[in-house]
Amino acid sequence: MIEDKSQERTPLSDLGEFALIDHLTKSLKIKHKSTIKGIGDDAAVIECKTKQIVITTDLLVEGVHFDLSYMPLKHLGYKAVIVNLSDVYAMNATATQITVSIAVSNRFPLEALEELYAGIETAANIYNVDVVGGDTTSSTSGLLISVTAIGEVNKEDVVYRNGAKPNDLLVVTGDLGAAYLGLQVLEREKEVFKVNPKNQPDLDQYSYIIERQLKPEARKDIVKLLKELEVKPTAMIDISDGLSSEIMHLCKQSKLGCDLYENKIPLDPQVISTCEEFKIDSTTIALNGGEDYELLMTIAQEDYPKIKANPNLTVIGYMTEENSGMHLVTRAETKIPITAQGWNALNDQE
Repeated sequence: MIEDKSQERTPLSDLGEFALIDHLTKSLKIKHKSTIKGIGDDAAVIECKTKQIVITTDLLVEGVHFDLSYMPLKHLGYKAVIVNLSDVYAMNATATQITVSIAVSNRFPLEALEELYAGIETAANIYNVDVVGGDTTSSTSGLLISVTAIGEVNKEDVVYRNGAKPNDLLVVTGDLGAAYLGLQVLEREKEVFKVNPKNQPDLDQYSYIIERQLKPEARKDIVKLLKELEVKPTAMIDISDGLSSEIMHLCKQSKLGCDLYENKIPLDPQVISTCEEFKIDSTTIALNGGEDYELLMTIAQEDYPKIKANPNLTVIGYMTEENSGMHLVTRAETKIPITAQGWNALNDQE
């Protein structure tokens, strides 16, 4: 919420589009042999020999997907990459290249875009992907970022949403609900700041949930872990819109029902305590919060011994026949139909 009032403000008009791209991308290094040509020609060239290529894209719009009053530009650049890599890992694939396109209004100086690209470069280095292209253009309505991620996977290893079978286990990575609660804390502090700009919030007790919102991580490690465990999920999806809607995607694509157990949903202690503070139900947050970027998968029953002791993986239910329907089994052992109330970017903006 504290604006960076640094002295340097170079108007983007001083550079022009091509000089701007050169300036922002000059430090990017190529890491993959499959990247034959990156930035600098009409198009990137990628070698594809024996593997299948997966491609995914996301568009982030200021005022819809992020609020720059509390989202630092470096974090935004990082997050824009992560949300795309998460989709690649949900296919059981390895991310290799990304393209980054931005539309930006003249209220942003060059230094602001340098911050944005510093976050993009940091993510590219940590997740070992090449930035191979993109575009910059002007915008009349703030900042827009579009990232396309490219990955590769052996044909026999790719995992879709439609491969689950009855009695498969429903498994999730990590814990859920933290990103949404982090957003609620940041929104609350923004309102306090408007009333009293001199008030400095103490956010230490919310450090985990705020980090899950501002600097999420994609589960690259899970693709490697599953290979080591010799487990191939029967279906998989990343949790971007909330657990309930992702479960419904898996069920509909696989033509199955499911039983999800409320008492098995993994929650961080900070999520539980913050839910109590906000007087909201932690299960509701886990089901509908979104932006966790964990992986939800189905695994054959016979693979259970391989995963049962792993702290990264939690069995939260199992798949049933389609006519059984999709249900949440509550702590009181009653069955409630699962409905998707996750975040929807196409809802009317208030």
